[in-house]
Amino acid sequence: MTRSVFDGDISGLGTSTGTRIVVGHWTSSPLGDFTDVMVEFADGERLLLAPSDAVREFVTATYRFDTTTITGVSYHRRGDSVSVSAGDLEVSFRIGGPTLLGRLLSVAPTAVVTSPWFCTISDPIARVALRGVRTKGTAGGGRREYYGAHGQHHITATTASWKGDDLGPLSDVDPPVRFGFGSTPRTPSTTLIRTTIDER
Repeated sequence: MTRSVFDGDISGLGTSTGTRIVVGHWTSSPLGDFTDVMVEFADGERLLLAPSDAVREFVTATYRFDTTTITGVSYHRRGDSVSVSAGDLEVSFRIGGPTLLGRLLSVAPTAVVTSPWFCTISDPIARVALRGVRTKGTAGGGRREYYGAHGQHHITATTASWKGDDLGPLSDVDPPVRFGFGSTPRTPSTTLIRTTIDER
């Protein structure tokens, strides 16, 4: 079995025009340090903005998109403010205080809550407590994927534009995004996460 581990954070947010944006910022992974962005527009089109062919190949083997684009993706954080630029997409957001889940996770050992066995037993709870969220699922090609969260904070505000058009103020991630077997939480948030993918 081959195991790939990605450490970083996932930020999920919606806008009033119906666009939902998921930013994956990975500080440690088999592909190095990188950021990718998944967008689902109001009409249901699913777009991947990836910084390299290697990232696109890996992500599209796991998730489903209608369109993929290779483009420079920049991620900058200063204090609680994050700005992301990815081709025709510009998005900035502010990170607030911890969510209730984030407070609970902060007192749990990271090695436990990010482990595949814990993700397996917590998946039924996540399905009920957080609509659309999964902590375990299939990643395609006989692979299994586990999402182990070890922190979570609210996103309190955003500005976003696509091809220069304003996407509107912050809104819930509703309906859930349809890239893979699960969505980000409905309430906009940034989740510290370890993603583990097992392949036989």
